[in-house]
Amino acid sequence: MKTYLPGKDHVKPLGRTCFVDNTLWMAFSGTGAAFEFRGNRAAVTLLADDSVSVADNRENWARVAVFVNGSRVVDAMMDEARKEFVIVDGGQVQEYHVEIVKLSETAMSTVGIREIAVDAEDGIHPAAEKAHFIEIVGDSITCGYGVDDEVAEHSFVTGTEDVTRAYAYRTAKALDVDYSLVSISGYGIISGYVDAGQPPKPEQTIPQYYEKLGFSYGRYLGRTPSEIPWDFRRQPELVVINLGTNDDSYTQDFPDRQEAYRAAYVDFLRQVRSRNPGAKILCVLGIMGDRLYPMVEKAVSDYRNETGDADIDSMKFDVQLEADGYVANWHPTAVTHGKAAEKLTRKIRELMGWR
Repeated sequence: MKTYLPGKDHVKPLGRTCFVDNTLWMAFSGTGAAFEFRGNRAAVTLLADDSVSVADNRENWARVAVFVNGSRVVDAMMDEARKEFVIVDGGQVQEYHVEIVKLSETAMSTVGIREIAVDAEDGIHPAAEKAHFIEIVGDSITCGYGVDDEVAEHSFVTGTEDVTRAYAYRTAKALDVDYSLVSISGYGIISGYVDAGQPPKPEQTIPQYYEKLGFSYGRYLGRTPSEIPWDFRRQPELVVINLGTNDDSYTQDFPDRQEAYRAAYVDFLRQVRSRNPGAKILCVLGIMGDRLYPMVEKAVSDYRNETGDADIDSMKFDVQLEADGYVANWHPTAVTHGKAAEKLTRKIRELMGWR
């Protein structure tokens, strides 16, 4: 088999990735690479970041999947520094479409695609770009937190996160568009998640990392993703913002705190617009509670009135139902994610005029 590096000559990056030291670095949920080849054998080699060297760290290892012609052929935890996965093994020579996807979130661990080996007639080629490209900004819901653990009282582990079962990824697939997901569990606009009566956590906010490759406690090749600026070279046609669930744990029913959230939300809209001048913006909230949604609507209205920017809208998700169950830490089930994806898909088709 011949070996190829995962640069843009050979693969299409999925989401925010960085080609560094001949390795494609994946941080945010849903990041990865897509490529095609005609042949009958293939293997991929992945590298873990330094979180794998921490003793008894299985709750934080990166989870990755490989899809071949739409079927999941690898679902693994990066419990070793270097792992090779055979993804096509003999048989008839045919066309293959391969997607490597990071299932778990950026904060706990990152992973790199080191090389791709194939037995193919003319090597590997990047998968074609889709007709449309969207970005979705969010928190644990967007990450697919706990979706594979149907015990609500259980806590977080990366092994039960699967972004491909969450509403954002499923929306992108339903629309057949390229996507970028910018999401970190527990993060918000003005505060990360806090227990009742606790002070805010301004260090756990998305705006400070929106212009970065990601955020992680793990280091890869001596760097963290927050040290690498994102270049915004490929511009999304739509940016969806789903932030406020964690802020609500702090703001609750305090009017001054809710006002601080609204004001910071307007600031974030300005930031998003500055980096995506031609995109429509859609602000959503509600899957795990809709108390702050009126502040989202007000932020959208205030931003529109202040700037004259009409390319912005809002939508309230339906709050998850007890009848549809809960997963780890009372997060939404795959059923709830499916309903949210259907509603968001309809809204995007209407907003963008896509069919």
